[in-house]
Amino acid sequence: MATVVFLHAHPDDEASQTAGAMARAASEGHRVVTAYGTNGQHGEVPGDLADGETLVDRRRAEADASARVLGVQRVAWLGFADSGMTGWAQNADASAFANASLDEAGRRLADLLDEEDADILVGYDWHGGYGHPDHIQVHRVAHRAAGLATRRTRLLESTMNRDLLRTFYARAQAMGQDMFDPDAPADDGNPFGEPEAQIHWQVDVTPWLAQRRAALECHRSQVTDIGMMLAMPPEMFAAAFGVEHYREPGRPDGMRRGWWLDATS
Repeated sequence: MATVVFLHAHPDDEASQTAGAMARAASEGHRVVTAYGTNGQHGEVPGDLADGETLVDRRRAEADASARVLGVQRVAWLGFADSGMTGWAQNADASAFANASLDEAGRRLADLLDEEDADILVGYDWHGGYGHPDHIQVHRVAHRAAGLATRRTRLLESTMNRDLLRTFYARAQAMGQDMFDPDAPADDGNPFGEPEAQIHWQVDVTPWLAQRRAALECHRSQVTDIGMMLAMPPEMFAAAFGVEHYREPGRPDGMRRGWWLDATS
């Protein structure tokens, strides 16, 4: 059995990006750990916070609830501040994750990898899927940590299949549903995700769709993004979340439809 550490930028990113692989790995008996770069303190503030409850309290509780749904055995926090959305004043905060020293942030994650004796680390692609500063930093920190860890750690990168997204976009338009145009400039001016030719793994997580939806529901404080995903008709939800895509640096070109935990490297 393997130990897999998933690094995410904010609580709720795991639900929308890698929840299927997390649930699948856990169901097969692997140890699954989620690490968050930030606590998401600049997310949406729900109107039902209890007296004395902060947004950070809520989002940590939501992350714990998502972990229980997915079978994640440990939730860890790197302890950096949320950088806010692209262009916000918080981007310039010296304590923001996006501005953290790669040596410092990488060391914090590498210490977790060493403590867990991790076999695999999952981060994001080179621009974090859509250019959010904290997501780009996930990519950088994951690569730095993999180099600092005592044990050689296999590294994968969660991404979006831009070619497949185009078909979803056309289908959504035909159904009168809202969806982002994957070829439009995202936060960093680049289109979303990666072309299929640069992706190495397409993972079928269809049997874990119910857990993916349940994980999203755990993060209902983030109404705009999570609400949009949960509002998808069942057929569209299954198409959008039934497969996940990953890059594996150093692997030969060509997308394989399979499960990266079945491969040794």
